[in-house]
Amino acid sequence: MTLHSLWYRRNPWVWLLYPLTWIFWSISQLRRALYLHDLLPRYRPEVPVIVVGNISVGGNGKTPLVIWLVQMLRDAGYKPGVVSRGYGGKGASYPLLVTADIAASVCGDEPKLIAERCQCPVAVAPKRADAVKALLASGEVTIIVCDDGLQHYALARDIELVVVDGDRRYGNGHLLPMGPLREGLWRLGHADAIICNGGLPAVGEYPMQLKAEAPRPVNPALQGTLAVGEGEVDALAGIGHPPRFFKTLQQAGFRLQQTVAFADHQEFSAESLLAQFAERPLLMTEKDAVKCRSFARDSWWYLPVSASLPRSLRDLIINKLKDNPYGVRS
Repeated sequence: MTLHSLWYRRNPWVWLLYPLTWIFWSISQLRRALYLHDLLPRYRPEVPVIVVGNISVGGNGKTPLVIWLVQMLRDAGYKPGVVSRGYGGKGASYPLLVTADIAASVCGDEPKLIAERCQCPVAVAPKRADAVKALLASGEVTIIVCDDGLQHYALARDIELVVVDGDRRYGNGHLLPMGPLREGLWRLGHADAIICNGGLPAVGEYPMQLKAEAPRPVNPALQGTLAVGEGEVDALAGIGHPPRFFKTLQQAGFRLQQTVAFADHQEFSAESLLAQFAERPLLMTEKDAVKCRSFARDSWWYLPVSASLPRSLRDLIINKLKDNPYGVRS
């Protein structure tokens, strides 16, 4: 039995973890209070900051929202840059600007994906403030999008967008480690918007749908696509919630022979993948593809997805920026 299985069903055994949850709650509440009352230093850049995050662990769909947000802000006349922690990356020093010649293993898979899809400045650093300063030094950025920074209170922000998995919601509603929550449900009341990824949105939430495009070759030197119905395929996913990806493939009409779920930010090698996937075409997420480009086989494909959101969310964000371009930082 894993913690994940306890989090998303009612199970009295989770109460054995209550002492640890109480400690986690005490430390997180104290830390937040110290930042919000300026007893710990906070960095306030001279440009607006939009934070995209969640209150639960695991994949909720933040990266597609960040990509949508960058494209929307660019269309509105802003010059966005993205900052990230760079989970899974092994950079020798930080801050690190994500350029075309930097591998995902160095900068992290999500920053690499965002940089490729958006063609915008992206910087990673354990301290988000350092990444913001690196972007501002370039002179090419007029607004910052912070990927997965809701609990990173050392960086002041103007707008907070919270993503929730519409199917799993908040699990059993408990804080870590009793449940999947980083912060309590009360935290949602302080966000500017709650975005529901799939499922049925609650009252006041903005619905987000992920639309899959035709598969593309993982090897960037190739072209073409993998047609549905050409036979059985294998699939892998090293993301926060792999079942969502496999379900998307099945709904698209692909016949899955083998599905393998890896840990989020899993590092891959040609040897390990060829040992498991050598007989049939292989489908993977775009996040996994950025880590496999250098050794991809011709029969490997990835499935791009794009977020679809209502016009009302765009209007909310733009109006908040226009009414107070530097925001009331929380």
